[in-house]
Amino acid sequence: MKKISVITDTDSSLPREIAAQYGLLQVPISIHLDENFSGNDHTISNEALFRKVDALGKLPTTAAPNPAVFVEYLKQVFEEQKPDTLVYFAISSAMSGTIQSAQIAAEELKPLDIRVIDSRTLSMAQGYMVLAAAEAAGKGAGVEAVVSAAEEVRGRTVLYGALSTLKYLSMSGRVSHVAAGLAGMLAIKPILSVRDGKLDMLEKVRTRSKSWQRMLELLRADVGGRAIEKMAVLHVNDAPAARQFESLLKAELDCPAEMPLVEINPGLSVHTGAGLVGVCAVFGK
Repeated sequence: MKKISVITDTDSSLPREIAAQYGLLQVPISIHLDENFSGNDHTISNEALFRKVDALGKLPTTAAPNPAVFVEYLKQVFEEQKPDTLVYFAISSAMSGTIQSAQIAAEELKPLDIRVIDSRTLSMAQGYMVLAAAEAAGKGAGVEAVVSAAEEVRGRTVLYGALSTLKYLSMSGRVSHVAAGLAGMLAIKPILSVRDGKLDMLEKVRTRSKSWQRMLELLRADVGGRAIEKMAVLHVNDAPAARQFESLLKAELDCPAEMPLVEINPGLSVHTGAGLVGVCAVFGK
C-alpha cells in the first residue's frame, strides 16, 4: 500500500495544534509592511500587525511563498514522513498565485510525486478539505480517493464572515474613503462568503448584531434537515466577540460538541481587517 502525505498553506487557517495532530505542515504566506515590519504567518500575529497598521494608516502587502520556500517544505515532508506521493492543497487560485509557486517547486523536485490541488476556497473551508484528505490518507486511501474526499467535503461546506468596519478595505483601495466613512456612520457591516473561488461581499447589513443574526439565518437555510458535522468560529484579532458569536450559535443551532475558535492568519486578515467574526460549517451528507 502506497503512503500518501498531505500539506497545505497558512491561508487554510488551520490552528497549529489541529495541524500537528495530523502531521500537517503549512507553508506560510509572506507579509511586508515596511523595512521594520515584515515576516510571514508563522512569525507575525494579528495583534502586532494591526497595531502597526492603525499607527501607520496603511496595509501591508502579502505574497505567495516563493518556489524555494515550497521546495524546503515539500522536501521536509518527504524526509520526515517518507510518502510515495505528497498532495498539496492550495488556497483558491482565484484569490492567490500561491498555487503557481507550488507547481514550479513540484517540477523542480521531480521525480518525486507531488500533486498540486486547487482548493477553490480558503480559510477553514480549505482547512476542512485538508483534514478530510489527511483522514482519508491515514486510512490507506489512494491519491484519487484522498483528493475526492477533500472535494466532497468542500461541497458540504459554507463560510460566512461579517466585517466590523470598512476602514481596512478603504486602505486597500477596494472601497473609497467616502464610502467607508458613510458606512461607518450608518453602521453597515458587510457579510462575506466564498463564491466561485473568491471571497466576495454577499450583502450589507446594518449593525453588528444584525450581521450576526443574518449569518445565523444563512446557516439555518444551508443546514436544511442535515446535521452540522463540523463547525469553527472565525475571527480576526477579536476573540471576545467571537466567543459571543459562538454563544449565539450554540443557543440557536444544534452545534457539534467541539467548535474551535480560529483566528484567521495575517496572510488573509489583511484583506478583511481586524474585527471580522465568522463561521465555517460542514454539513452531513
